[in-house]
Amino acid sequence: MANRFEQVDEMVDDAITVALERRPDGDWARIFCPQSAHASLREDWATEAMAPNDALSAAVKLANNLKLAIVVVDPGAAWRREWGELYRAADDADES
Repeated sequence: MANRFEQVDEMVDDAITVALERRPDGDWARIFCPQSAHASLREDWATEAMAPNDALSAAVKLANNLKLAIVVVDPGAAWRREWGELYRAADDADES
């Protein structure tokens, strides 16, 4: 089964957010994890821009360690099908 990631429009307080960005020099991603997402975090945490594959891999490892959900912000439609399924929560409600 392919990974499923919920697409959102902004960072979520209780999840790890992968923010994708289309730039002239290619597609990039950053990982954000707010302090409010987990008791072990002493401050908001964010990475520098990195390749989207690397960001998703690191986000999955972090999510597994902290037992948190991952959400994706993708305003430029940089998502690639080989990374898994990107869905909106409203889309799931329509299918029920």
